[in-house]
Amino acid sequence: MNVAVMTDTNSGILMEEASELGIFSMPMPVIIDEQDYIEGVNLSRARFFEMLTVGADVSTSQPSPGELIDMWDDILDKGYDQIIYIPMSSGLSSSQKNSEVFAQDYDGRVVIADNHRISVTQRQSVMDAITLARAGFDAEAIKKRLEETAYDSVVYLAVDTLDYLKKTGRVNATAATVGTVLGIKPILRTTGGNFEVCTAVRGIKKAASKIIEEMNEELKTRFKDIPRDELIIGTAGSFVEQADAGNWCSAVREAFPDIEVYYNKLSCSVSAHTGPNAMGVGISRKVKA
Repeated sequence: MNVAVMTDTNSGILMEEASELGIFSMPMPVIIDEQDYIEGVNLSRARFFEMLTVGADVSTSQPSPGELIDMWDDILDKGYDQIIYIPMSSGLSSSQKNSEVFAQDYDGRVVIADNHRISVTQRQSVMDAITLARAGFDAEAIKKRLEETAYDSVVYLAVDTLDYLKKTGRVNATAATVGTVLGIKPILRTTGGNFEVCTAVRGIKKAASKIIEEMNEELKTRFKDIPRDELIIGTAGSFVEQADAGNWCSAVREAFPDIEVYYNKLSCSVSAHTGPNAMGVGISRKVKA
């Protein structure tokens, strides 16, 4: 069984990297002042953050049904028997549910997984799917494994301002107001649904140490029975300065020397919701073949 692995760019896997991995990634559009852009095609990160910081009207949308179906058809025309598609969490977007509707016309050749992931945890789902596909699992079996382990992950996020998340409905208005009025920086947490405020600090500089503290607590509780070599930590950010990205990843590596840690940029389609200079981290359990 020749199974193609497909995701969307909210995973942080853009089209160029997808090609290197031997998979496929659906570009998630970014709309700036009513014009559609695709990161890496007609939109650079530098230009994106420039427009974001000067107050351009920035939002995101789903690919059209035609674009999604055309991509599936193209993949199947390449000789694949099945596609396992891993879009962003159904708790954050209707993209997953819509994809399931469209996939009904493919008689089981296109299978949609909903394992409630976003950004670095979604990326790990993709890596798990690659492992399973290479081990001979069919698309339905991969879907089952990914969904069984859906909640073996957690994401923490700190942002400069909650204005972007409030605008796009990824956090409630009350939380956004509290952050503005008190001058605090909320630390947000998700396991696949909308981001919830779990704590707060004064100033973004204190956010890094607080996130690490929260992650340590997760390892002592939620992940306490999982061997460290079965866990992976993905750090991410919408940093304008590359040095900040390196510093964040290094801080997490130092805090968790016995767990694999890597860094992946937040895609522009995710950064449109977080704003610039957000820092995030996610723990995931690796799926074994």
